[in-house]
Amino acid sequence: MFLTISTTGSAQRPATDLGHLLHKHPEKAQAFSTSYGTAHVLYPEADAERCTAALLLEVDAVALVRRGKGKGRGGAPDAALAQYVNDRPYAASSLLAVALGSVFSSAMRGVCTARPELPDAPRPLRVEVPALPARGGADLVRRLFEPLGWTVTAEPVPLDTEFPDWGDSRYIRLTLEAAGLTLAEALCHLYVLLPVLDDAKHYWVSPDEVDKLLRVGDGWLAGHPERELITRRYLSHRWSLTRQAKERLELVRLAEADDSEVEDLDNAVEPEAEEEDRPTPLAVQRREAILGVLRASGAARVLDLGCGQGQLVQALLKDPAFSEIVGVDVSMRALTIASRRLKLDRMGERQASRVTLLQGSLAYTDKRLKGYDAAVLSEVIEHLDLPRLPALEYAVFGSARPRTVCVTTPNAEYNVRWESLPAGHVRHGDHRFEWTREEFRGWGRTVAERHGYDVEFLPVGPDDPEVGPPTQMAVFRLGTPKEAKAA
Repeated sequence: MFLTISTTGSAQRPATDLGHLLHKHPEKAQAFSTSYGTAHVLYPEADAERCTAALLLEVDAVALVRRGKGKGRGGAPDAALAQYVNDRPYAASSLLAVALGSVFSSAMRGVCTARPELPDAPRPLRVEVPALPARGGADLVRRLFEPLGWTVTAEPVPLDTEFPDWGDSRYIRLTLEAAGLTLAEALCHLYVLLPVLDDAKHYWVSPDEVDKLLRVGDGWLAGHPERELITRRYLSHRWSLTRQAKERLELVRLAEADDSEVEDLDNAVEPEAEEEDRPTPLAVQRREAILGVLRASGAARVLDLGCGQGQLVQALLKDPAFSEIVGVDVSMRALTIASRRLKLDRMGERQASRVTLLQGSLAYTDKRLKGYDAAVLSEVIEHLDLPRLPALEYAVFGSARPRTVCVTTPNAEYNVRWESLPAGHVRHGDHRFEWTREEFRGWGRTVAERHGYDVEFLPVGPDDPEVGPPTQMAVFRLGTPKEAKAA
């Protein structure tokens, strides 16, 4: 993955000033660690007339898989292979943008303590990217860069030079030239638009990405004719973040037109009112739904099977109706985090006697789990390979046999409503499968019939009339009247 930045100069204004601006000495080759590999900065040429800085990013494919999002549905072998065999080591993408922001952070901010007069001075610049994925082709590249003052040369890369009839690939060779831009402006343009053209980010897009986009896009994004496309793609099509960014960019545009400050326009709503409008996170809705089922069942002794970091155990402890709570997980690391979350080492003796954390695998029968009123499997079954599901089924329903079992799992049909989730992908990299409502109900009815339970299916979260709720819940009850099946 490779990018070069070149400039020209003279004896009075040497091109090697580029080294001062980038804070990287032209006579040295330097290496910097990043989250996804090693970034190298070197200068193929450096004299008074011409200076070129090159950024080479060596991508660590294993680190990328470990830190990245899971791809594919059901853990298919081809999807697993694609995580290691792809274009990421070679084609410019969000990974290169991250390296730019990390290695040239001072240059992007326009900071040069040694030569403070340099950052604000426009200079002739030439940027070359040999391989850039461009979803939208050369036309989109021009639409993105030309309004910012760049002269664009975008050459499509053929699929195979020996077989021109195969046509062009989605990659281009990009050359950008400008005479009226500062280096900081150029770096900010690249930082935002490289991942926009690739239309994929290789790290989790959190709400603070909105602040980052507005900060790096200050002075040019609000007035860009393609700002909606840039915003949507940069934020990985997450509609809530995109809407937030669009609203703030519109305020910036209006403030510039009115020659006023953004704060003077955005003062109609108190901060407290904004917080009231925030939707309840799905994880919270899930816990509340589970607590409602457990309370209605009259359970006092509860198992949280696959308790993870202890969020549900913590919620159960707040209700004195639950006299004994046992959290079980195969991961000692998760149990350690749960212990810290619950502050077990500082908990009073009476409260501590209500909770126990156990290490155990749900694929094996465990005598310690027998005799409880209720058990919860919240977002657990989808983490198991399908061939191992019958073992879990027997361990819980056949051996432990609590009176009530509450199971929640993602509804695969609802995934189309997540704008940030590509089609055909599961919600988490560790999910081995995600079921439709029909698949989940078929499994639930089979389990209930096999082990003598009745089962009821409930929605968790907004129940979309077309695709159902984001989370589906099955409540199994042992020894309930037959009429419950009709419900």
